[in-house]
Amino acid sequence: MNQTMETILTRRSIRSFQEKPIPEEDMRQIVDAALHAPSAMGRQTWQFTVVTNRKKIKRLAEAVGKVLGRADYDMYRPEALIIPSNSKESRFGRDDNACAMENIFLAAHSLGIGSVWINQLHGICDEPAVREVLKEFGIPDDHVVYGLAALGYADDTPIAPKERIGKVTYVR
Repeated sequence: MNQTMETILTRRSIRSFQEKPIPEEDMRQIVDAALHAPSAMGRQTWQFTVVTNRKKIKRLAEAVGKVLGRADYDMYRPEALIIPSNSKESRFGRDDNACAMENIFLAAHSLGIGSVWINQLHGICDEPAVREVLKEFGIPDDHVVYGLAALGYADDTPIAPKERIGKVTYVR
């Protein structure tokens, strides 16, 4: 099996992170992978915001938790966040960001860094408490956040699922 397939087949969502900084060079490589994701018509209407300050991550998690009515919400206490945002006017922004997120997850895994998709911001990123934090992070008011990547070194060894399910039909 080649290295790319091995990376795809062994990546798992990590929901418990160590308090261990991610080297800046690794973060740059992960973001570069995101920038190389496909985007509709090559328009690249996205922006990537990298947050490595745990206090700021906690502030965003608290704002999200308040809106969701989940006082203990912590985004799994990651070491870093990569927040892809996209113009609200971009017809394919959600699709573009999903492609970038997958590249983020695979690049992180290839570097020994765990990741998990955080989807709670979709639908609430314009709530005043959440938007205030996003604005502090430099995310434009005319951008929407469909999901973000929480990153860090796994606290435990991830458990592989028993089996992958899904219907597959081959048409020849």
